[in-house]
Amino acid sequence: MLGRVLLLLALAKTACPSPASVASRRAEALKKLLEVFGMEDPPAPPAHFKQPPQYMVDLFNTVANADGVTKNPDILEGNTVRSFLDRTHSEEMRFLFVLSSVAKNEKILTAELHLFRLWPRVTDGPKRQHFCQVSVYQVLEKDKPDTPGGKKLLAARLVSLQTSGWEVFAITPAVRDWTEDESSNQGLLVTVQGPGGSPLDPPPLQFASSRGHHESKKPMLVLFTDDGRRGASLPTAGFPGGSRMPGMAPRSRSTRSLDRLQPCQRHPLSVDFEEIGWSGWIISPRGDNAFHCKGSCPFPLGENMRPTNHATVQSIINALKLSEGVSSPCCVPDKLYSINLLYFDDDENVVLKQYDDMVAGSCGCH
Repeated sequence: MLGRVLLLLALAKTACPSPASVASRRAEALKKLLEVFGMEDPPAPPAHFKQPPQYMVDLFNTVANADGVTKNPDILEGNTVRSFLDRTHSEEMRFLFVLSSVAKNEKILTAELHLFRLWPRVTDGPKRQHFCQVSVYQVLEKDKPDTPGGKKLLAARLVSLQTSGWEVFAITPAVRDWTEDESSNQGLLVTVQGPGGSPLDPPPLQFASSRGHHESKKPMLVLFTDDGRRGASLPTAGFPGGSRMPGMAPRSRSTRSLDRLQPCQRHPLSVDFEEIGWSGWIISPRGDNAFHCKGSCPFPLGENMRPTNHATVQSIINALKLSEGVSSPCCVPDKLYSINLLYFDDDENVVLKQYDDMVAGSCGCH
């Protein structure tokens, strides 16, 4: 499917017909490409330049190479990672994350609260603390979080006061509640106490807030989900198997003859996201090379053709004319890789999404 869409894009760019027909083919191709990516419309680029969270950039580089091709399909849990920045814009340790962009069909796997631990306040004397207890609560009563029924404990642990850096807390139950009932999202409350739960005034430990700190240190919710598309067949509406794409002229006889002379092999088939106007919302990669398979599968099929046993039998029957209507095997992808997109959604949250079966890794006669 993706290969056919990219071919249609290439055709729209190089075709000679009227500008209107070329524009129509281009629009059709872009619509089909969005369908492959599970979208109806492209997200609007951020209104102002926005730096993606470094965690999301690092995660993309861990999961994928520079072209977005997955390095190891088992690294990610699920196929979607979403990041949300705190919306309270407060210096208090109350946090609110708006999850309206999470689709109803997404299965919540893991949710993490990422807080950047600032260098602790320096205290002297025998009472100097080396650790403190950080607790994360789901707020149940917005105006009464300190009442017995006003909050629910999600995570608690001792945190060192000797360093600075990111602290990650699991808050999956709260996010599952919020996605099931949006009105239940009253945010999170974080408290800092002594190792035994004793009060500390002032608390020696502080976390960066969404107000007054650098963008790279702002509180963040990271959500790992699965939208159910993993391993599923890609949509093929509008491109029946074996048919030409809409608006594509038949290949010339000389071109078809040349294809028959070349052995089955992989050829480049790429799209530049900047060229099609998508670089404003796609962070990485800069484009996609899906590759495509082209060439002949002549009798006898050698091992270099990577034939299946079925293709070998079909090739013999075709060559010896043992049965009518049996064609020679076809040159098709025999290994497919997934790709990853890092992009801004409509709410300017950064999303990492993995799409299966998008790149032809190798070709063979089938």
